Amino acid sequence: MSSFLNFSSKFGNKTKPKRSSSAVRPLFLCSPYCNSSIVKGNFKTIVQLPKYVDANEWLAVNVFDFYNYINMFYGSISDFCTLRDCPTMSAGPGGFEYLWMDGHKKTSRVPAPQYIDFVMSWIQTLVNDENTFPTKDGREFPPTFQQTVRAIFKQLIRVFAHVYHSHYDKMLSLCQEGHFNSLFAHFVSFGREFDLLDKKDIVPLQELIDIMDSNGILC
Repeated sequence: MSSFLNFSSKFGNKTKPKRSSSAVRPLFLCSPYCNSSIVKGNFKTIVQLPKYVDANEWLAVNVFDFYNYINMFYGSISDFCTLRDCPTMSAGPGGFEYLWMDGHKKTSRVPAPQYIDFVMSWIQTLVNDENTFPTKDGREFPPTFQQTVRAIFKQLIRVFAHVYHSHYDKMLSLCQEGHFNSLFAHFVSFGREFDLLDKKDIVPLQELIDIMDSNGILC
């Protein structure tokens, strides 16, 4: 794991754009689903660093929550994310295909359920590592902590993108779209507030972000 963390800033950078093969508009971009939310107003006051709170502590607490909530939502539809139906980790037909990079910097194409399992296991290992996410008094966050958080955000938004593009119909069947959209809006707002997301990472969900911007839900 330590060798893996040495190149966390490059982790999973390999994306392969795929040629568009369909003009069908994704469900998550269609009204009324794209406007569904359980939040009124925007997330500005929620994501701002509270007074007297250490910035790294704030990052750590929120990253832990985002990880748990995204893992929970994915778990609710994981029975439909199979090796047969999702043979690659992609953000929809004609979207982006994400290649896995292992601890030896070797990239490979893996099915979406395996990729997401790798991501969630990796994050779980990080948050359980006292050297990376310190919980004891007197322990300091490492100098590379924000870099690690950015690497985590890079992977979590890929999970969002896969679920939105490949499994949003299941979210609708479970009546979870308002909660999932709100979690995504919170995630993006937090990422903006602390500069945790690169522009290239949000491309597969840029249209949804634009809609949320126009609705005033993002900060």
